[in-house]
Amino acid sequence: MDTLLLLNPIAFSIGALKVHWYGLILGTAALLGLLLVIREGKRFNIPQEVFMDMVLLGVPSAIIGARIYYVAFKWEDYKDNFWDVFKIWNGGIAIYGALIGAIICAVIFFRRKGYNFWRMADICAPGLIVGQMIGRWGNFVNQEAYGGPVEESFLRDKLHLPDFIVNQMNVEGVFHHPAFLYESVWSFAGLILLLVLRRQKFMRAGEMFMSYFIWYSIGRFFIEAVRTDSLAFQAPEWVASFVNGLWSPMTALGFEQGYLDPAYGNVRISQLLAIGIIVAAVVFIVVRRLTGKADARYSDPIVSSKVAVDDIGHTATVTGEEEKVTTIPSSAQDDSKQVEDKKE
Repeated sequence: MDTLLLLNPIAFSIGALKVHWYGLILGTAALLGLLLVIREGKRFNIPQEVFMDMVLLGVPSAIIGARIYYVAFKWEDYKDNFWDVFKIWNGGIAIYGALIGAIICAVIFFRRKGYNFWRMADICAPGLIVGQMIGRWGNFVNQEAYGGPVEESFLRDKLHLPDFIVNQMNVEGVFHHPAFLYESVWSFAGLILLLVLRRQKFMRAGEMFMSYFIWYSIGRFFIEAVRTDSLAFQAPEWVASFVNGLWSPMTALGFEQGYLDPAYGNVRISQLLAIGIIVAAVVFIVVRRLTGKADARYSDPIVSSKVAVDDIGHTATVTGEEEKVTTIPSSAQDDSKQVEDKKE
Protein backbone atom coordinates (compact mmCIF):
# COMPACT_ATOMS: atom_id res chain seq x y z
CA MET A 1 0.00 0.00 0.00
CA ASP A 2 1.51 3.35 -1.01
CA THR A 3 -0.54 5.54 1.30
CA LEU A 4 -2.05 4.93 4.69
CA LEU A 5 -5.59 6.14 5.34
CA LEU A 6 -5.10 6.79 9.04
CA LEU A 7 -7.77 8.46 11.14
CA ASN A 8 -7.03 11.78 12.78
CA PRO A 9 -7.13 11.20 16.56
CA ILE A 10 -8.40 14.78 17.02
CA ALA A 11 -12.12 15.03 16.34
CA PHE A 12 -12.29 18.84 16.37
CA SER A 13 -10.76 21.89 17.98
CA ILE A 14 -12.26 24.77 19.92
CA GLY A 15 -9.62 27.45 19.85
CA ALA A 16 -6.55 25.95 21.46
CA LEU A 17 -8.59 23.10 22.96
CA LYS A 18 -8.29 19.86 21.00
CA VAL A 19 -11.06 17.30 21.48
CA HIS A 20 -9.81 13.77 20.87
CA TRP A 21 -11.85 10.91 19.48
CA TYR A 22 -10.50 8.78 22.32
CA GLY A 23 -12.25 10.91 24.93
CA LEU A 24 -15.47 11.18 22.92
CA ILE A 25 -15.63 7.41 22.47
CA LEU A 26 -15.01 6.74 26.15
CA GLY A 27 -17.67 9.31 27.05
CA THR A 28 -20.17 7.68 24.68
CA ALA A 29 -19.34 4.26 26.12
CA ALA A 30 -19.99 5.48 29.66
CA LEU A 31 -23.27 7.17 28.65
CA LEU A 32 -24.72 4.13 26.86
CA GLY A 33 -23.67 1.86 29.68
CA LEU A 34 -25.38 4.20 32.16
CA LEU A 35 -28.62 4.25 30.16
CA LEU A 36 -28.72 0.45 30.14
CA VAL A 37 -28.15 0.32 33.90
CA ILE A 38 -30.80 2.99 34.61
CA ARG A 39 -33.33 1.06 32.54
CA GLU A 40 -32.73 -2.12 34.52
CA GLY A 41 -32.71 -0.20 37.79
CA LYS A 42 -36.27 0.97 37.13
CA ARG A 43 -37.44 -2.65 37.50
CA PHE A 44 -36.23 -2.50 41.10
CA ASN A 45 -37.54 1.04 41.75
CA ILE A 46 -34.02 2.38 42.21
CA PRO A 47 -33.83 6.14 41.50
CA GLN A 48 -31.80 6.91 38.39
CA GLU A 49 -29.93 9.57 40.36
CA VAL A 50 -28.16 6.77 42.26
CA PHE A 51 -26.60 5.43 39.08
CA MET A 52 -25.90 8.88 37.67
CA ASP A 53 -24.00 9.83 40.82
CA MET A 54 -22.17 6.52 40.65
CA VAL A 55 -21.00 7.25 37.11
CA LEU A 56 -19.91 10.77 38.01
CA LEU A 57 -17.69 9.29 40.71
CA GLY A 58 -16.91 5.97 39.07
CA VAL A 59 -15.62 7.18 35.70
CA PRO A 60 -12.87 9.39 37.18
CA SER A 61 -12.01 6.60 39.63
CA ALA A 62 -11.77 4.12 36.75
CA ILE A 63 -9.54 6.42 34.69
CA ILE A 64 -7.26 7.08 37.65
CA GLY A 65 -7.08 3.37 38.48
CA ALA A 66 -6.41 2.44 34.86
CA ARG A 67 -3.62 4.98 34.54
CA ILE A 68 -1.99 4.08 37.86
CA TYR A 69 -2.07 0.39 36.93
CA TYR A 70 -0.48 1.03 33.54
CA VAL A 71 2.16 3.47 34.75
CA ALA A 72 3.10 1.22 37.68
CA PHE A 73 4.10 -1.57 35.32
CA LYS A 74 5.81 0.77 32.87
CA TRP A 75 7.45 3.11 35.32
CA GLU A 76 10.74 2.95 33.43
CA ASP A 77 9.05 4.79 30.56
CA TYR A 78 7.71 7.55 32.79
CA LYS A 79 10.17 8.14 35.61
CA ASP A 80 12.17 10.62 33.51
CA ASN A 81 9.07 12.23 31.95
CA PHE A 82 6.73 12.60 34.90
CA TRP A 83 4.26 14.93 33.19
CA ASP A 84 3.61 12.27 30.56
CA VAL A 85 1.84 10.32 33.30
CA PHE A 86 -1.12 12.68 32.97
CA LYS A 87 -1.37 12.55 29.15
CA ILE A 88 -4.03 9.85 28.99
CA TRP A 89 -5.26 11.16 25.62
CA ASN A 90 -2.16 9.54 24.15
CA GLY A 91 -3.41 6.17 25.37
CA GLY A 92 -1.84 3.95 27.97
CA ILE A 93 -4.56 2.79 30.34
CA ALA A 94 -5.24 -0.74 31.56
CA ILE A 95 -8.77 -2.12 31.75
CA TYR A 96 -8.10 -4.18 34.86
CA GLY A 97 -6.84 -1.06 36.60
CA ALA A 98 -10.03 0.71 35.54
CA LEU A 99 -12.12 -2.08 37.05
CA ILE A 100 -10.17 -1.94 40.31
CA GLY A 101 -10.68 1.82 40.56
CA ALA A 102 -14.38 1.61 39.70
CA ILE A 103 -15.06 -1.28 42.10
CA ILE A 104 -13.39 0.45 45.04
CA CYS A 105 -15.47 3.55 44.33
CA ALA A 106 -18.68 1.49 43.96
CA VAL A 107 -18.18 -0.41 47.22
CA ILE A 108 -17.84 2.84 49.16
CA PHE A 109 -20.61 4.64 47.27
CA PHE A 110 -23.27 1.91 47.48
CA ARG A 111 -22.50 1.27 51.13
CA ARG A 112 -23.08 4.95 51.90
CA LYS A 113 -26.34 4.79 49.99
CA GLY A 114 -27.41 1.75 52.00
CA TYR A 115 -27.51 -0.70 49.09
CA ASN A 116 -26.02 -4.19 49.00
CA PHE A 117 -22.96 -4.01 46.76
CA TRP A 118 -23.47 -7.39 45.07
CA ARG A 119 -27.08 -6.64 44.15
CA MET A 120 -26.13 -3.30 42.61
CA ALA A 121 -23.05 -4.76 40.90
CA ASP A 122 -25.30 -7.33 39.22
CA ILE A 123 -27.40 -4.55 37.72
CA CYS A 124 -24.28 -2.69 36.56
CA ALA A 125 -22.59 -5.71 34.91
CA PRO A 126 -24.19 -5.33 31.43
CA GLY A 127 -23.39 -1.61 31.50
CA LEU A 128 -19.73 -2.37 32.21
CA ILE A 129 -19.40 -4.71 29.28
CA VAL A 130 -21.15 -2.21 26.99
CA GLY A 131 -18.59 0.38 28.04
CA GLN A 132 -15.73 -1.97 27.19
CA MET A 133 -17.32 -2.99 23.90
CA ILE A 134 -17.51 0.62 22.71
CA GLY A 135 -14.45 1.93 24.52
CA ARG A 136 -12.10 -0.39 22.61
CA TRP A 137 -12.75 1.66 19.49
CA GLY A 138 -10.81 4.44 21.15
CA ASN A 139 -7.77 2.16 20.81
CA PHE A 140 -8.63 1.76 17.15
CA VAL A 141 -8.57 5.51 16.51
CA ASN A 142 -5.30 5.88 18.41
CA GLN A 143 -3.86 2.95 16.46
CA GLU A 144 -2.88 1.09 19.63
CA ALA A 145 -3.61 -2.20 21.43
CA TYR A 146 -3.21 -4.08 18.15
CA GLY A 147 -1.80 -7.56 17.70
CA GLY A 148 1.17 -9.06 15.92
CA PRO A 149 1.89 -8.79 12.18
CA VAL A 150 -0.44 -10.51 9.70
CA GLU A 151 -0.85 -10.60 5.95
CA GLU A 152 -3.26 -8.13 4.43
CA SER A 153 -5.10 -11.09 2.90
CA PHE A 154 -5.82 -12.42 6.42
CA LEU A 155 -7.72 -9.23 7.26
CA ARG A 156 -9.49 -8.86 3.95
CA ASP A 157 -10.15 -12.43 2.81
CA LYS A 158 -10.29 -14.45 6.04
CA LEU A 159 -11.82 -11.92 8.43
CA HIS A 160 -13.62 -9.95 5.68
CA LEU A 161 -12.98 -6.63 7.41
CA PRO A 162 -13.97 -3.31 5.77
CA ASP A 163 -11.30 -1.07 4.29
CA PHE A 164 -11.33 1.52 7.08
CA ILE A 165 -10.33 -1.12 9.65
CA VAL A 166 -7.78 -2.82 7.41
CA ASN A 167 -6.14 0.50 6.55
CA GLN A 168 -5.97 1.57 10.19
CA MET A 169 -4.27 -1.73 11.04
CA ASN A 170 -1.46 -0.81 8.65
CA VAL A 171 1.13 0.49 11.11
CA GLU A 172 4.26 1.82 9.38
CA GLY A 173 3.69 -0.43 6.39
CA VAL A 174 2.93 -3.61 8.38
CA PHE A 175 -0.58 -4.99 8.90
CA HIS A 176 -1.53 -6.16 12.40
CA HIS A 177 -4.22 -8.16 14.17
CA PRO A 178 -7.15 -5.88 15.13
CA ALA A 179 -7.05 -7.02 18.77
CA PHE A 180 -9.34 -4.14 19.73
CA LEU A 181 -11.99 -5.59 17.40
CA TYR A 182 -11.63 -9.10 18.78
CA GLU A 183 -12.26 -7.80 22.27
CA SER A 184 -15.14 -5.58 21.17
CA VAL A 185 -16.89 -8.49 19.45
CA TRP A 186 -16.24 -10.75 22.44
CA SER A 187 -17.78 -8.11 24.71
CA PHE A 188 -20.84 -7.89 22.45
CA ALA A 189 -21.34 -11.65 22.75
CA GLY A 190 -20.92 -11.28 26.52
CA LEU A 191 -23.59 -8.58 26.58
CA ILE A 192 -26.08 -10.93 24.92
CA LEU A 193 -25.18 -13.64 27.44
CA LEU A 194 -25.67 -11.34 30.44
CA LEU A 195 -29.00 -10.05 29.13
CA VAL A 196 -30.21 -13.65 28.91
CA LEU A 197 -28.80 -14.69 32.28
CA ARG A 198 -30.38 -11.84 34.22
CA ARG A 199 -33.87 -13.15 33.40
CA GLN A 200 -33.11 -16.67 34.64
CA LYS A 201 -34.63 -17.69 37.97
CA PHE A 202 -31.54 -19.60 39.10
CA MET A 203 -29.33 -16.49 39.18
CA ARG A 204 -28.38 -15.44 42.72
CA ALA A 205 -26.98 -12.19 44.09
CA GLY A 206 -23.45 -11.53 42.87
CA GLU A 207 -23.53 -14.15 40.13
CA MET A 208 -24.27 -11.75 37.28
CA PHE A 209 -21.24 -9.71 38.28
CA MET A 210 -19.09 -12.84 38.52
CA SER A 211 -20.41 -14.07 35.15
CA TYR A 212 -19.27 -10.81 33.62
CA PHE A 213 -15.77 -11.28 35.04
CA ILE A 214 -15.59 -14.91 33.91
CA TRP A 215 -16.68 -14.12 30.36
CA TYR A 216 -14.50 -11.09 29.95
CA SER A 217 -11.44 -12.81 31.44
CA ILE A 218 -11.75 -15.84 29.16
CA GLY A 219 -11.70 -13.59 26.12
CA ARG A 220 -8.96 -11.39 27.52
CA PHE A 221 -6.73 -14.40 28.20
CA PHE A 222 -6.74 -15.50 24.56
CA ILE A 223 -6.77 -12.04 22.97
CA GLU A 224 -4.01 -10.64 25.17
CA ALA A 225 -1.40 -13.07 23.81
CA VAL A 226 -1.99 -11.74 20.29
CA ARG A 227 -1.02 -8.21 21.32
CA THR A 228 2.48 -6.75 21.19
CA ASP A 229 2.14 -4.09 23.89
CA SER A 230 1.28 -6.30 26.86
CA LEU A 231 2.41 -5.50 30.37
CA ALA A 232 4.54 -8.42 31.56
CA PHE A 233 6.79 -9.68 34.35
CA GLN A 234 9.48 -12.32 34.81
CA ALA A 235 7.83 -15.48 36.17
CA PRO A 236 9.21 -18.99 36.79
CA GLU A 237 9.55 -20.98 33.59
CA TRP A 238 6.86 -23.46 34.61
CA VAL A 239 4.34 -20.61 34.89
CA ALA A 240 5.20 -19.38 31.39
CA SER A 241 4.87 -22.92 30.03
CA PHE A 242 1.52 -23.37 31.78
CA VAL A 243 0.10 -20.13 30.36
CA ASN A 244 1.40 -20.88 26.85
CA GLY A 245 -0.05 -24.38 27.05
CA LEU A 246 -3.50 -23.04 27.87
CA TRP A 247 -3.28 -20.65 24.92
CA SER A 248 -1.95 -23.22 22.40
CA PRO A 249 -5.39 -24.20 20.94
CA MET A 250 -5.42 -20.77 19.26
CA THR A 251 -2.67 -21.91 16.91
CA ALA A 252 -5.14 -24.31 15.31
CA LEU A 253 -7.20 -21.27 14.32
CA GLY A 254 -4.24 -19.69 12.56
CA PHE A 255 -3.22 -17.29 15.35
CA GLU A 256 0.27 -16.72 16.66
CA GLN A 257 1.35 -14.97 19.83
CA GLY A 258 2.48 -11.39 19.44
CA TYR A 259 6.04 -10.39 20.25
CA LEU A 260 6.73 -10.00 23.96
CA ASP A 261 9.77 -7.91 24.83
CA PRO A 262 12.01 -10.04 27.10
CA ALA A 263 12.96 -6.84 28.93
CA TYR A 264 9.43 -6.72 30.38
CA GLY A 265 9.21 -10.43 31.23
CA ASN A 266 8.02 -13.78 29.96
CA VAL A 267 4.40 -13.82 31.18
CA ARG A 268 1.71 -11.31 30.29
CA ILE A 269 0.19 -9.88 33.45
CA SER A 270 -3.33 -9.68 32.00
CA GLN A 271 -3.27 -13.37 31.09
CA LEU A 272 -2.22 -14.47 34.55
CA LEU A 273 -4.70 -12.09 36.14
CA ALA A 274 -7.46 -13.43 33.87
CA ILE A 275 -6.79 -16.98 35.08
CA GLY A 276 -6.86 -15.85 38.69
CA ILE A 277 -10.13 -13.96 38.22
CA ILE A 278 -11.85 -16.92 36.54
CA VAL A 279 -10.83 -19.28 39.35
CA ALA A 280 -11.78 -16.77 42.06
CA ALA A 281 -15.18 -16.07 40.47
CA VAL A 282 -16.06 -19.76 40.18
CA VAL A 283 -14.98 -20.38 43.78
CA PHE A 284 -17.03 -17.37 44.90
CA ILE A 285 -20.19 -18.74 43.27
CA VAL A 286 -19.70 -22.30 44.53
CA VAL A 287 -18.84 -21.34 48.12
CA ARG A 288 -21.76 -18.93 48.44
CA ARG A 289 -24.12 -21.59 47.11
CA LEU A 290 -22.81 -24.29 49.46
CA THR A 291 -22.80 -22.07 52.55
CA GLY A 292 -26.25 -20.64 51.90
CA LYS A 293 -25.03 -17.08 51.58
CA ALA A 294 -26.47 -16.85 48.08
CA ASP A 295 -30.04 -16.81 49.37
CA ALA A 296 -31.10 -13.67 47.53
CA ARG A 297 -32.00 -14.08 43.88
CA TYR A 298 -31.25 -11.57 41.15
CA SER A 299 -34.98 -10.91 40.71
CA ASP A 300 -35.63 -10.24 44.42
CA PRO A 301 -36.50 -6.66 45.46
CA ILE A 302 -33.63 -4.32 46.27
CA VAL A 303 -34.12 -1.99 49.21
CA SER A 304 -31.74 0.58 50.64
CA SER A 305 -31.30 0.25 54.39
CA LYS A 306 -31.10 4.04 54.67
CA VAL A 307 -34.28 4.55 52.71
CA ALA A 308 -36.00 2.03 54.97
CA VAL A 309 -34.91 3.95 58.08
CA ASP A 310 -36.13 7.21 56.61
CA ASP A 311 -39.45 5.61 55.73
CA ILE A 312 -39.84 4.30 59.29
CA GLY A 313 -39.15 7.75 60.71
CA HIS A 314 -41.57 9.30 58.27
CA THR A 315 -44.23 6.74 59.13
CA ALA A 316 -43.77 7.37 62.87
CA THR A 317 -44.10 11.10 62.33
CA VAL A 318 -47.23 10.70 60.29
CA THR A 319 -48.71 8.32 62.88
CA GLY A 320 -47.95 10.79 65.67
CA GLU A 321 -49.64 13.56 63.75
CA GLU A 322 -52.68 11.39 63.18
CA GLU A 323 -52.91 10.64 66.90
CA LYS A 324 -52.79 14.35 67.67
CA VAL A 325 -55.50 14.99 65.16
CA THR A 326 -57.72 12.31 66.63
CA THR A 327 -57.28 13.54 70.23
CA ILE A 328 -58.28 17.10 69.44
CA PRO A 329 -61.79 16.22 68.34
CA SER A 330 -62.32 14.02 71.45
CA SER A 331 -61.38 16.85 73.84
CA ALA A 332 -63.51 19.25 71.89
CA GLN A 333 -66.42 16.85 72.24
CA ASP A 334 -65.93 16.74 76.05
CA ASP A 335 -65.96 20.54 76.21
CA SER A 336 -69.12 20.69 74.18
CA LYS A 337 -70.77 18.19 76.50
CA GLN A 338 -69.86 20.30 79.55
CA VAL A 339 -71.38 23.37 77.91
CA GLU A 340 -74.58 21.46 77.15
CA ASP A 341 -74.76 20.21 80.78
CA LYS A 342 -74.49 23.81 82.10
CA LYS A 343 -77.23 24.87 79.77
CA GLU A 344 -79.48 22.14 81.09
